[in-house]
Amino acid sequence: MGKKILIIKLAAMGDVLRTTSILTGLGRKYPNPHISWLVNAEASAVLENNPEIERIFIYNLDSVLRLQVEKFDLLLSLDKAISALSLARLIHAEEKKGFGLHDDGYLYPLNKESEYAFRLGIDDELKFRQNKRTYQELIYEMAGLEYKNDEYILHLSDNSLAFGKCFRERIKAKKGDLIIGLNTGSGDVFATKKWTAEGFAKLARMLKNKLSAKVILLGGPNEIECNRQIKSRLKEIVIDSGCRNSLKEFAGIIDCCDIVVSADTLAMQLAIALKKKVVAIFGSTCHQEVDLFGRGKKIVSSASCAPCYRRNCDDMKCMRSISADDVFTAVRRLARK
Repeated sequence: MGKKILIIKLAAMGDVLRTTSILTGLGRKYPNPHISWLVNAEASAVLENNPEIERIFIYNLDSVLRLQVEKFDLLLSLDKAISALSLARLIHAEEKKGFGLHDDGYLYPLNKESEYAFRLGIDDELKFRQNKRTYQELIYEMAGLEYKNDEYILHLSDNSLAFGKCFRERIKAKKGDLIIGLNTGSGDVFATKKWTAEGFAKLARMLKNKLSAKVILLGGPNEIECNRQIKSRLKEIVIDSGCRNSLKEFAGIIDCCDIVVSADTLAMQLAIALKKKVVAIFGSTCHQEVDLFGRGKKIVSSASCAPCYRRNCDDMKCMRSISADDVFTAVRRLARK
């Protein structure tokens, strides 16, 4: 067994998924590393079947107590939740990198290389306007690793692949069909990331009429009503994939798509991980931190108030300013590649 490493990244699912890119860098620097990962139960599914991870610890009392007894060569604390920061201080490790909780109760960088990422959390001008580094570049710097455009690592289960195959059969997809997924949601935390239902509806008509695409509505429980309204207006133009699929089933459906249109949310991260072409729509969050790895196009709001990272907004000017025509143009260019 090589270097014994513990990664703490609890949530959310999209953030956990994009953090998997660091596994490649760790393997490159440390021969035969023994990597453990502490994660919340709801986000653990994106780590399953990952050959680079030896052990997945679900965040609970048993795991917290056990990890304080074990000794590690390297701790990477990449989560800003108080529970994660506190545990990072208590765990025994030769080296600690990332973030921890200070004796006085505030977040602080555990190593010099984490200072820039720390500043991004307290300096809006730096985060919103000046920073040009992607999330992967930031966590590689924190860990003291050389970044080589390392992508996410996601291995779909046999059940996910089987579900995706059944879905293709259900929608009667033939070889050569252009399948485009429209993810209409934005997650629970930042409702301000959500594009308009009117925009998705207009886009769906254009994709069907001009590209003869099979248009799939994607979403979770929060999108039931939105997708129902779009489906009722467009009828046979769109196919509703359902909003109560498990994460594994949802990933299987995305794997069927050639192109995914999404705001900055889990569906976008899954599509990136599955190496799909992606049109990503950005308003309230920073597009600079997202890497599409040369397979996509970003549509970034020109609203002066964006980005803002506000959880609620009565105006939503940033997302309303993005037109279906602009999104369609990006999709058409990707379809022709």
